Amino acid sequence: MELSVKNASLADIETDVIIVNLFKGVKTPAGATGAVDSALGGLITDFVINKDKFEGDFGQTYILQTYGKIKAAKVLVVGLGEAKDFDLTKLRELSAKVIKKCEATLKPKKVSSILHGAGIGGLDPKACAQAIIEGTLLGAYKYEKYKTKKAHSIDSFEIVELNQDIIGQAKEGIKQGELIAKATNFARDLVNEPAMTLHPSELAEIALSFKGIDTTVIDGKDALQMGMGAFYAVGMGSEHDSKFIHMKYIPKNPAKKIALIGKGVTFDSGGLDIKPASSMREMKGDMSGAACVLGIMKYAKELNLNIEIHGIIAAVENMPSGKAYHPGDILTALNGKTIEVDNTDAEGRLTLADALCYASDLKVDEIIDIATLTGACCVALGQEAAGILGDQNLVDKLKNSADSAGERFWQMPLYKEHLEALKSDVADLKNTGGRLAGTMTAGAFLKEFVTCPKWAHIDIAGCAITDKEIRGISKGPQGSGVRALIYYFGEK
Repeated sequence: MELSVKNASLADIETDVIIVNLFKGVKTPAGATGAVDSALGGLITDFVINKDKFEGDFGQTYILQTYGKIKAAKVLVVGLGEAKDFDLTKLRELSAKVIKKCEATLKPKKVSSILHGAGIGGLDPKACAQAIIEGTLLGAYKYEKYKTKKAHSIDSFEIVELNQDIIGQAKEGIKQGELIAKATNFARDLVNEPAMTLHPSELAEIALSFKGIDTTVIDGKDALQMGMGAFYAVGMGSEHDSKFIHMKYIPKNPAKKIALIGKGVTFDSGGLDIKPASSMREMKGDMSGAACVLGIMKYAKELNLNIEIHGIIAAVENMPSGKAYHPGDILTALNGKTIEVDNTDAEGRLTLADALCYASDLKVDEIIDIATLTGACCVALGQEAAGILGDQNLVDKLKNSADSAGERFWQMPLYKEHLEALKSDVADLKNTGGRLAGTMTAGAFLKEFVTCPKWAHIDIAGCAITDKEIRGISKGPQGSGVRALIYYFGEK
């Protein structure tokens, strides 16, 4: 989709659809909506508001024919809801809903829109443009690589603004919003890709293709020689070799140094403790954490992030075979700690254990890991939020960034008692802690392999792939964590 901003009056634009707005309860349109209404001879006031009683509820839409009174073929009036409740998160969600409405009902090639929120809404023009573009591109996302019949797509989307003074800000917002949405949709593409075509080697090849990123790939057997016994064991049952991936983005004079680790299990059968069929259906998405890291690293340079980022993925496929690791095996991680395998389906934390040790040795300022780690997190939080735990200061900052980005992180506790559940009779610890407090015992396990005091763990097991629309984003892979982390990395 081609994106642009134009300095003009909406009434003078030749386009398939013009998008204007009304706050709840407004009886007399003002600003750009008022200008379009005037050019239409009062059609919005007379028919939309007075005759058909359009209330302006959030997400409400009304399609209006223009009868040749202006150059646009149709006008789509959208409700913004209560003015007091309207913010950038609402704007992003609204933009996603509106573009889907356009594609499904109006099937235009060109769409033109008011700069929602920057007038009566009183929001920053750059931030409004960014939110609109993020929502538009996230809402318009489709994965059609394997479809023989493609759905309708919009060719171009433009923001039209009469005030010349804010055109520059709108352009900046469009550029930033496009990059963030592209990073998110890139991650969604990776999660949508079948496990039959996306193995650890393919993840490594993708990482090696990024411009401006220095990438090192360590083969599984070489990683074992380095001491990564936990990571290596998980991939032993697969015909596809494991790959340990380390990507580096190093700008000039970075403000700080961060390690970002994504769980990269390209398919999780459960291993010898095999999953039931119903639980295995979406396990191609067990690399959603890795997809998040790859999405961010792909666009880090274009986003001009002022921090040094070390993107780390311990990529494996967890399969049962005669070579697979067993329940009862004892593994040795990179830091020398031994782990009794209580369940081969608790494999993600084993790969992350060695990745966390590796990241700790880099002497970074902060370590963040993101993973589809526990079914317990799905039970606790459903599809609406990711769980987060770790250093309180870092957790607070990440939660705030998630809120700003339209994602949700919910803090889970991490008590010393959670480590008690991981005691082993034959090793330093077990890789599971039983049915209770599964998200927290997994966090306690991971903490044993971190030496950096500023560490946070994000569990996206429930929200990485959804079976319903979430805040304007269609069901399926959500690109969880990409926007929240980019917002955090971009903080001044």
